[in-house]
Amino acid sequence: MLSSSTVAALASGVLLALSFPKYGHPAVAFIALVPLYVALCGWNGQPGKAPGVSTGRGFRLGLVTGFIHFAGTVYWTGATVQTFGGLPWPVAVVVTSLLVLYMATYTALASAASAIFIRRFGFAGLTLAPAAWVATEYTRGFLIGGFPWIPLGNTMVTLLPIVQLASLIGVFGLSAFVALVNAGFAATALATGRARAVALIATLALIAGTSIWGGQRMAANRLTQGEPIRVGLIQGNIAQVDKWNPSRADMIVNRYQQLTRQASANGAQFVLWPESATPFFFHEDPGADQIRAMVRQLGTPLLFGSDEVERGTPNRIYNSAFMLDSAGTTAAVYRKMHLVPFGEYVPFQWALFFVAPLVEAVSAFTPGERVIMLPVREHMVSTAICYEVTFPSQSREAVRQGSELLTTITNDAWYGQSSAAYQHFEMASMRAVEQGRYMVRAANTGVSGIIDPYGRVLVRTDLFETVAVVGEARFVQERTLYARIGDLVALLATVSTVLALGVAAWLRAGR
Repeated sequence: MLSSSTVAALASGVLLALSFPKYGHPAVAFIALVPLYVALCGWNGQPGKAPGVSTGRGFRLGLVTGFIHFAGTVYWTGATVQTFGGLPWPVAVVVTSLLVLYMATYTALASAASAIFIRRFGFAGLTLAPAAWVATEYTRGFLIGGFPWIPLGNTMVTLLPIVQLASLIGVFGLSAFVALVNAGFAATALATGRARAVALIATLALIAGTSIWGGQRMAANRLTQGEPIRVGLIQGNIAQVDKWNPSRADMIVNRYQQLTRQASANGAQFVLWPESATPFFFHEDPGADQIRAMVRQLGTPLLFGSDEVERGTPNRIYNSAFMLDSAGTTAAVYRKMHLVPFGEYVPFQWALFFVAPLVEAVSAFTPGERVIMLPVREHMVSTAICYEVTFPSQSREAVRQGSELLTTITNDAWYGQSSAAYQHFEMASMRAVEQGRYMVRAANTGVSGIIDPYGRVLVRTDLFETVAVVGEARFVQERTLYARIGDLVALLATVSTVLALGVAAWLRAGR
C-alpha cells in the first residue's frame, strides 16, 4: 500500500500535468504543488505539527511528482521517435522514459532541497521552496545544452493579468510566483490559528495584487502604438513524409506560392513561411529562382526556413532562415543555434547504442553562432527557429540588438494532434510578454498566429489546416524591465538556494 506522502506526491504530479495544455487549465497550477509541499513537511495530521522528512525521502517524493508531471506533458516524444525515428514501440517507450526521468530529476533535487529547508527552519523553510524550484528549473534550461520545455511559470500565459508579471521578471520569475502561491496554500493547510489566517490572506493578496497591477498594465496598452505592418502567415500543412520526397517538391513549392499570392492579395506587407519550407537547399538549387521571381513580382519581403549546406570536409548542414527583401535578393540568413536533441542531433550517441535507427535517421546539423537581425521596411526583425523559441535568453538578446518584432518559424508536424503544438505555441506567447514585442509565428501544420506584447492572441489557426492568414503586428522599440535585467530572479533564486543549503549544513554541524 502506498504511503500518504507518496499519494500526495502522485497527486502533485497529476495536478502539474493538468496545468498545461491541451488537457489542463492554468488555474490548477495554483494548487499543484500543495500536496507535495505538505508531504515534505511530514505532516501527520496534527495541526501545527510538521517535523519534515529526510533529504532522501524528499528526493524520492520529488522524483515521483516530476515523473508523473513530465510523463503527462512530454508523452508525445514516444510517438515522435517511433514514427519518424523508426524505433520499435518498446524502445520508444524506453527513450521517452529516460527523458521523463531526466526532467524529473530536477524536480527531485528541488524537493530534496526543500526538505532540508523545512527540516532545519520549520514552516519558514516553505518560503525557500520556491527558490529551490526556480534554481533547478533554470539550470534545466542550460545544462547539457538545455531543455527549458514547459517551465512552471508558463502555466500563467493565458491568465493575462497575471502573466504581465513576466514583463518584469520573466518566465522563471513567474515560476517563483506560482511556487510561492503554492507554498502559501500549503502553509495555510498546515498552520493553525492566526498563522493560518495570515498565510491565507497573504497568498490571496499576492494573487489579487498581481492581477490588479496586470489589468492596469493591459489597460494602459502602451506597447501597441508602434508602426503597423500587415503580416501574412503561410501554413502549408505539408505532411512530414512528403517534405523531402522529390516527387512532391513541385507540389510543395506551388502550394506555398499560391498561398503567398493569396496573402499578398489580402494586404500582406511581410510574409512568413515555416521552418524547412523549401524541399531543397535554397541557396544552391535552381528552384530558388521561381521563389525570388515571385517575391519581386509581389514586392513583399519573405522570411522562410530552408536547410543550408556549407560545402567542405566534412560538409556542414544548418537549419536556416532566409530573409528575402522586396527585390527577391537575400537580405540576411540566420542559422539555428539551439538544436533539438534526438531531432537534429543525438546526444551521448556512445551510450545510446540501442537507438541506432534513430541515430541513423537524425540529420547531424551544425548549430549557428549568433542572433542575426533581419531588415524589414527599415526596421529590424529577429527570428527563432522551432524549439529555440523556448529559450528566453535568445529573444532577449535579439531585443538587445535592436529587434522591434519577434518572429518564429516552426514545423510541428512531428507531434500530430498531441499537446506538443499547443505547449509550443504558448511558450512563444510568453516571449512576447517578456520582451514587450509582437510575436509572429508561422507553423507548417499549426498553430500559427500573432500575439501582441500583452499576450493577447490576435490571430490563431487550427492544426492541420492549409491556410494563409493575414493580421496586423507592430514594430515596438520600448524595452521591458525583463529585457533589461534578464533572469536576475532566477540567478537570485539559485544563489539563495545555495546559501540556504550552506546555512542548513552549518546548523547541522553545530549541533
